[in-house]
Amino acid sequence: MSAPIRIVIAAGGTAGHVVPALAVADALRADGASVVFVGGERAEKELVPAAGYELRTLSVEGISRTNPLKAARAVAKAGAGVVLARSLLGSLRPDAVMGGGGYVAGTVGAAAASRRLPLVLTEADSHLGISNRMLARFATRVCLAFPLDGRDGDRYLVTGRPVPPPATDRAAARARFGLADGDVVVLVFGGSLGARSINGAALEAFADAATVDGWVAPASGSASTRGAAPASGSARRVRILHAAGARDFATLGSPGPHYDLREYIDGFGEALLASDLVVARSGGSIFEVAAHGRAAILIPYPHAAADHQSANARWMEKAGAAIVVPDAELTAQRLADEVAALLRDRDRLAAMSAASAALARPDAAQAIANELLAAAAR
Repeated sequence: MSAPIRIVIAAGGTAGHVVPALAVADALRADGASVVFVGGERAEKELVPAAGYELRTLSVEGISRTNPLKAARAVAKAGAGVVLARSLLGSLRPDAVMGGGGYVAGTVGAAAASRRLPLVLTEADSHLGISNRMLARFATRVCLAFPLDGRDGDRYLVTGRPVPPPATDRAAARARFGLADGDVVVLVFGGSLGARSINGAALEAFADAATVDGWVAPASGSASTRGAAPASGSARRVRILHAAGARDFATLGSPGPHYDLREYIDGFGEALLASDLVVARSGGSIFEVAAHGRAAILIPYPHAAADHQSANARWMEKAGAAIVVPDAELTAQRLADEVAALLRDRDRLAAMSAASAALARPDAAQAIANELLAAAAR
């Protein structure tokens, strides 16, 4: 019997890079392929082994745009990393390589190109990152989360961003977080590290349980959208579920029993399914929000490369699935006003949830896995 197809996936840095790569890996494994990850020492160090995949590590870092010494060090590490990556690929002997985002993806992608290995790149943002721009001409396929101007040739394929399979048992998700059936839940998050401006604004905006409970009227039997905003019972409470991230969590505190403040939430799909409205940044996680059909208030990270988070957020806003609040305009009062207006208008909230669900690309992981298997076969 022939050996299974072996795929190397290079991805690392934040959960935003690693989680989509794991979704592709799961699709590959279901199709009988063998998958090995190459990454660094950040989110991938825990997430990849926990998912049951082998992780090989390389020492790489981002190129600083403000510190010439750090930039020079990063360039030197990248050069050495390509040499090490070539050796690693020589020992692993993959049939194809996927660049899944993060600094390590550029290094391993360059090594794959130098070895003439089939290379498939993934781009989660609304612009092509610097590593992908450099490597695109060597790639068999570049899989895009969004249609991009000028990236419409045969080399490019719009797949959407891969996400884990969405959670489906709302009752179980609510039970996990101690939520009652009639509770209206606002989920707040800013990525694995967190978002300081969102953390501060949310804790102030939602500090008073009586105030936030006043934002919803008694349920009147209107239909919900994909489990959002259930209409059962006369007394309805607002509950906040907030993943603050690793950077700020130790300095924060919950203002009361209505406010569930956590550093990180494993199985994040259940948090999305349990919620009725999301307050978040607008990185690649917007595809997971859409997969669960959730309306969103998006606050783009203002320093993202090429301001891609603003473009991501406007994409959802244009579809009617989100409200966009620039980070510079975010205050506790603005956030409270936006959330209150949506929770008081259940028809609008339901319409936004439906628009969000319409943007979902649940087949993205399988589509990218198929491209990798086809590249390996060729």
